[in-house]
Amino acid sequence: MATTDEALTSDARDASRARPSEEGRSRAGGKSVAAFRTISEVSAELEVPQHVLRFWESKFTQLRPLKRGGGRRYYRPEDVALLRRIHGLLYREGYTIKGVQRVLRTPRRAEGEEMIEAQAPAQGTVAHAVSGPQTTQTRDELLADILAELRVLRALLD
Repeated sequence: MATTDEALTSDARDASRARPSEEGRSRAGGKSVAAFRTISEVSAELEVPQHVLRFWESKFTQLRPLKRGGGRRYYRPEDVALLRRIHGLLYREGYTIKGVQRVLRTPRRAEGEEMIEAQAPAQGTVAHAVSGPQTTQTRDELLADILAELRVLRALLD
């Protein structure tokens, strides 16, 4: 049976682990966001086996982790971000390897490419470039409209 002091110490230790991550730190392992990650850390974060990450390296030339003595891989923060994107496209969006390669080859466009920055209205508003009268909306209003349209489309597909 643990004493009261030991139980309090154990509870404090558990609470410190459960605390929200400090600014500039990731949740996994308490490393800085800018820190390099090993293949095992990235594998655990993405819940993907290490051999899959090595395979992705062979298929996606944009992915170039640093390799140290003995072939040990260290992923830069931008490599980890790219791996998250690849993972999302493959597993959540249902792309094939070739499809993801095609997506990564094309320059990344800003969300809502049909939107153009309005020059006359105040900062933080955008004009929606569609046929018919142009309306000026705030970014949040425009995103809410787009989300509503997407929900309608999704309902049609279901």
